Amino acid sequence: MNWAYTFSGLTVGMLVGLTGVGGGSLMTPLLVFLFGFKPAVAVGTDLLFAAITKTGGVWVHHGKHGSVDWKIVGWLGLGSIPFAVATLFVLKHFMEVGKETTGAITFTLGVALLLTAFSLIVRSILLSRAAKLKPIDDEHSTPENTGRFKHLQIPATVLIGAVLGILVTLSSVGAGALGTVALLFLYPRMTTLKIVGTDLAHAIPLTAVAGLGHLSMGNVDLVLLSSLLVGSLPGIWIGSHLSAKIPERFLRPILASILMLIGLKFVLQ
Repeated sequence: MNWAYTFSGLTVGMLVGLTGVGGGSLMTPLLVFLFGFKPAVAVGTDLLFAAITKTGGVWVHHGKHGSVDWKIVGWLGLGSIPFAVATLFVLKHFMEVGKETTGAITFTLGVALLLTAFSLIVRSILLSRAAKLKPIDDEHSTPENTGRFKHLQIPATVLIGAVLGILVTLSSVGAGALGTVALLFLYPRMTTLKIVGTDLAHAIPLTAVAGLGHLSMGNVDLVLLSSLLVGSLPGIWIGSHLSAKIPERFLRPILASILMLIGLKFVLQ
């Protein structure tokens, strides 16, 4: 057990609880820049870390709130899982033939962080716009009832899943913030609680498949993973309770600016 990793997990967990931003966009850069892990190991470890920590959240959303639209989870997974597996096969092939994948992972991580920073800004705009619309009852919040372009919603959902599958497998970033913004665009009249629960439910199989794939390639540090988990679980609990006392409108712009700077550093290096 490494207590420096545990403290990092605690810090990131608190930020996740405070802002709702996915741990990948915070944890992976921290592991690369602060602790000097290779990008592939940081990504692989964080993917399994995300799969484990998000499971508890889905249990609450599905069991307590009933706020998971499993049809939409299925359509997202129809795109994300096959493309995640395909991306893993490409990475494994490059490793077997001796080609370096660090550059591709680093660049994708930078792009994903920039998109996440942008999504933090857009998300607040979309949420304020959605608040003005009359939410559709959860029982009827299916694509057939949520907009003028209903014939495009299912293909668009599958396509978004495919993009997330590639992005998350290469960077461990995007399953949370980007997935939520995509669902807000596609299903503007769904309740916010249901969008969050649905996105969270989709993130678990995606991060689990991608994480296990990285584990098979030796890109997961199990000591690091266990240390992060010990710190992050209480961190998320503390952050969630503090979130009511710290205005989100102050935290999100600061966080978006930090992620943008880190993303640019990854892209340009």
